[in-house]
Amino acid sequence: MDKHHQQQLPTAKSSRQQCSEWVFRDVPSDIIIDVDGGTFSLHKFPLVSRSGRIRKLVAEHRDSDISRIELLSLPGGAKSFELAAQFCYGINFEITAANVAQLCCVSDYLEMTEEYSKNNLGSRAEEYLESVVCKNLEMCVEVLQQCENLLPLADELNIVPRCIDAIASKACVEQIASSFSRLEYSSSGRLHMSKQPKCEGDWWIEDLSVLRIDLYQRVITAIKCRGVRPESIGASLVNYAEKELIKKSILWNQSTQPTVDQLSGANSQERLVVETIVSLLPVEKFAVPVTFLFGMLRSAVMLDCSVSCRLDLERRIGSQLDIATLDDLLIPSFRHAGDTLFDVDTVHRILVNFSQQDDSDEDMDDDSVFEPDSPPSPSQTALFKVSKLVDSYLAEIAPDANLKLNMFIAIAETLPAHARTIHDGLYRAIDIYLKAHQGLSDADKRKLCKLIDFQKLSQEAGAHAAQNERLPLQSIVQVLYYEQMRLRNSLFSSYPDDDPKPMHQSWRINSGARSAAMSPRDNYASLRRENRDLKLELARMRMRLNDLEKDHVYMKRNLQRSTSRKLMSSFSKKIIKLNIFGHSSSRESSSPSKQSQRSESKLSERT
Repeated sequence: MDKHHQQQLPTAKSSRQQCSEWVFRDVPSDIIIDVDGGTFSLHKFPLVSRSGRIRKLVAEHRDSDISRIELLSLPGGAKSFELAAQFCYGINFEITAANVAQLCCVSDYLEMTEEYSKNNLGSRAEEYLESVVCKNLEMCVEVLQQCENLLPLADELNIVPRCIDAIASKACVEQIASSFSRLEYSSSGRLHMSKQPKCEGDWWIEDLSVLRIDLYQRVITAIKCRGVRPESIGASLVNYAEKELIKKSILWNQSTQPTVDQLSGANSQERLVVETIVSLLPVEKFAVPVTFLFGMLRSAVMLDCSVSCRLDLERRIGSQLDIATLDDLLIPSFRHAGDTLFDVDTVHRILVNFSQQDDSDEDMDDDSVFEPDSPPSPSQTALFKVSKLVDSYLAEIAPDANLKLNMFIAIAETLPAHARTIHDGLYRAIDIYLKAHQGLSDADKRKLCKLIDFQKLSQEAGAHAAQNERLPLQSIVQVLYYEQMRLRNSLFSSYPDDDPKPMHQSWRINSGARSAAMSPRDNYASLRRENRDLKLELARMRMRLNDLEKDHVYMKRNLQRSTSRKLMSSFSKKIIKLNIFGHSSSRESSSPSKQSQRSESKLSERT
């Protein structure tokens, strides 16, 4: 402690039993004082001259030679009384942040006021508290630590409120000073604020982490009222939680074997810490990392915190679920045996919160809403990210034998239909669930597969689904049908000059009619044959297209080498030979256009 932060007072010996030898070594003691933690044999005169309480008590034992006084409720116990006795005997010691709270409390209890002696202990301690402690944040924190064992008297004497108010003021001043230091002029001459380095001006965060949770709560509440940044408050909460729940937790300390009472007491204390920190979280989004919110939620579930605490965490997580990861969602289940490995109910409620959040205000405030070529709104982007996250989560929990079908479906259906642009992830999760739950009935399998939009499967996923024996037959038929449509579209796209629409429509009608008239098994075999034929025809078309490209390259080379006259002659011959403009003679029956017409007529007859 700096010398200017210390005040000299009327150095004591460390042994309390030698208090009576401080001044009156040759004078026998004439009063015995019992306090919590020790007994002192002292002299009446120096005590009664400064303490109104002892004076009144001595007056009650006027008839006895040696008075015995009990001060069992004295704040601070024997240590505080020793300091007060030293002051009465005129022995010098220093007032510091470590003892000023004790001196204020003991002087009030012993009535060591100006009424009984000038410059008494009470006024000296108050002066130090006001002029030194309240002007220094670290000293205020140290005094609050000492007040933990002096409540509620320290509150009644206004020691705690003054220190809390001083801390909040200092934190606010530091923030303002940090903001001013970041003001600078831009190239255009406008005054703006540069980006703030992390935790600049928030050095007080580490200091507050030593406080007990009840005092810490009061300090953070006061800091909030002063308008300190939500990010700074969030950083303080994260720092405090890490120290209280991780470094000090008996549950996570593998080197010790706690007893049942210790475990119960630790759970109670940690539960109080979790619930208090959650109640102090800023209302602003992103004030704390979403990973921290998930960590608090895990602790809340494990410690069986109040329902309101858990629901508040779930709501906050739901509002920023798009930046969460799969590891965040994997919350262990702490319930009875026979339950799922992960807490799927909590995740389901989080997804419901995400789906029900109202982003209309944010979208209206976004300038990109009024720009037609702007990227998707934040809510749409968040929806796409969460859909991928949910599909990965479903794939992770699908092997759990205790996972009920209704819960799996409920989680998958939480998001709206337009959230998934591709259904590969959902198909993978359902396939894993079918593999792990082979006892499902056909009705349950059909119910599960209704979640998949087979039109939104990629080519690889569609090929896998077409050969997946775990899927119900109706689903496989749907996969093959859409695969057939994809192949037909690919086939027609090879000839953009032709009009494929009429034939495409007739194929869909014919296929639908046959599907209605045939049994599912026959329909399945027929669709597979059609797929094979279409693939072969598509391969032939590609080969012919390659031949045409080779001819085009050869013609281009000849055009570059020949003279202008030869170039025109050669070009005309090639044009006539290829019959690009469609004026064919009866002799050239094997032209590419007629070959294409033949292939199309063959396909129409086949279908």
